[in-house]
Amino acid sequence: MAVLGGVWRRFPAAAAAPQIRMLSHRARLRLNTVVFYSTQLPSSDVTVHYNHGLPVFTLLLPSRKERCQFTVKPMTTTVGKFLKDIMHEDRGIDLVSAMSADGMKFSSTTLMDVLLMNDFKLVINNTTYLVQPPPRDNQHSNDSSEMDAIKSLVHSLHAALHSEEHHFKKEKELLQRLDNLNEQLLPLEQMKAAVMAKADDKTTWLTWTGLALLSTQGGALAWLTWWVYSWDIMEPVTYFITYGSAISFYAYFVLTKEDYVYPGIRDRQFLHSFYKRAQKQKFDVDKYNKLREEYMEAEENLKRLRNPLQLKLPVEQLRERE
Repeated sequence: MAVLGGVWRRFPAAAAAPQIRMLSHRARLRLNTVVFYSTQLPSSDVTVHYNHGLPVFTLLLPSRKERCQFTVKPMTTTVGKFLKDIMHEDRGIDLVSAMSADGMKFSSTTLMDVLLMNDFKLVINNTTYLVQPPPRDNQHSNDSSEMDAIKSLVHSLHAALHSEEHHFKKEKELLQRLDNLNEQLLPLEQMKAAVMAKADDKTTWLTWTGLALLSTQGGALAWLTWWVYSWDIMEPVTYFITYGSAISFYAYFVLTKEDYVYPGIRDRQFLHSFYKRAQKQKFDVDKYNKLREEYMEAEENLKRLRNPLQLKLPVEQLRERE
């Protein structure tokens, strides 16, 4: 019913029905649009501010309808850890992810420091939040400088208070290592001493045997020269004996690449006898050498640790500790 120019006019109900049905159909379309597409809420729903140099996220939990704050460490916390903390706080969250402004998804291993460089989107369930981190130049520079000064002071105090304790702990570890190495070396040292004694006896026996052979040779040549033959006959014999000895010395140099000197020959013979007898006695020379090197290294480290210039202790106190 409507009034036109002072005259009452009544429209039939059937004429208005198609319009009502059309409006209902459009309303249903709008409702379906809200259900199947996410909306991007204002950035005030998820805010970021810095407290003592650390970023603090404030967001509304969808199930509990409460605001919650999350403090992250940009250089150590990853995006995956941050998203897990959000899901752990609200069990009603089924899906949460972080994407860049152009729709690229951040991996779970990305550091939060990279995420906070630019604006990004935080998707929680079917809702997308636009997060706008504050500029880094205005992130409470005074608080950061104060925190750096406090950290430096704490580090200096820790070093001053725990330096001597650290030295004592390190010294205890080195002494224990020396004891363990000494226990392993003790049976090997005894076996080595026995092998060296046998090798030295054999080398000494060969040395005296060589002297006896040379003496016998000289005596035989003298007997043949003065009692059996004359010098005219024995002179060529002695010449060839001397020449044969020179050939033997040169052959020794060719084979060993060393001069024919008696101390070198004795050492070479001693090593030959030592390794041969060590193989028979099942003495592991490589294992022994490795343990000796570790023992000497630990002993040298202990000596440097007990240096009064490093420990800042007087020599008398060092002697008392020893």
